[in-house]
Amino acid sequence: MTPINYQIIASSSSSGLGALGVDSSALVIQLITFVLALLVLRKWAFNPIIKILQQRRQLIEDGVKLGEKMRHDEAALEDKIEKTLHLTRVKADQIITDANQTAKTIIKDAENDAKAKADLILKESEIKANQELARAKQKLEKEMVNLVASATSIVLDEKVDAHKDASLIERALAGRKA
Repeated sequence: MTPINYQIIASSSSSGLGALGVDSSALVIQLITFVLALLVLRKWAFNPIIKILQQRRQLIEDGVKLGEKMRHDEAALEDKIEKTLHLTRVKADQIITDANQTAKTIIKDAENDAKAKADLILKESEIKANQELARAKQKLEKEMVNLVASATSIVLDEKVDAHKDASLIERALAGRKA
């Protein structure tokens, strides 16, 4: 390696950018080229890229807003569904309660009707039994009268007339009742 001679470099440029080894005319040309490239890129490249990036950012923001709105709508819908289900359960419970109450009322009415019919049948049976008993008593009395008349005619060995028959029968019946 050869030693650098600092005196040679210092003597070629005396001050400013020349001291750093930068050529000022080349710098100006590079600066003008950079500005022209910047203007061209800005007009035909940066603006469309910025527009596309802004559109994407707007699309993303709209998507986020839509997602938040959907979450809010979902929560509202879930609340509405829960309220509707609660109301439906309450109505179903009320319908079941009403149905049970109606069934109890119908059963009680049926039991009361059955009891009334049974009581009516029992009363009719008692009336019929009493009627049958009365008929049997009348029949028995008629047979007893005939038997008493037959026994009397045998005992007296004579035929008793209707008037004597009636008085004998009345005395016999009075004795039986007493």
